[in-house]
Amino acid sequence: MPHAHPTTPIRVLIAKPGLDGHDRGAKVVARALRDAGFEVIYAGLRQTPEEIVRAALEEDVDLIGLSILSGAHMALFPRVLALLKKEHAANIPVFAGGIIPDEDARQLKRAGIRAIFGPGTSLQEIVTTAQRLVRSAA
Repeated sequence: MPHAHPTTPIRVLIAKPGLDGHDRGAKVVARALRDAGFEVIYAGLRQTPEEIVRAALEEDVDLIGLSILSGAHMALFPRVLALLKKEHAANIPVFAGGIIPDEDARQLKRAGIRAIFGPGTSLQEIVTTAQRLVRSAA
């Protein structure tokens, strides 16, 4: 169960699944979350779903943020969710950002991705949503 308490920072893992080599957006989001008081673990580029879930469990995170521009979100995001479920960690909210068509976003939300942010989303909206996701999971 997410452990964030009002006096402890929210721990969030930011990861780039797949072969996507563009991480500027993920780094901007990571910095905004850190500036808002989150403890950010940045997993870096080219992470497999298995590596992401393992890092989330090892780091005891409250939240996972995935960033993708490669178009492989329909394969990679559900795999992360399935692995979290397999590890009895499906209670960790997952949000995503990147280039994700509306229909794919609807399917991913039905699959369990809690929020999806496209280009142009304000950093304040991402921070506020991340805080809400952790509060609602507690």
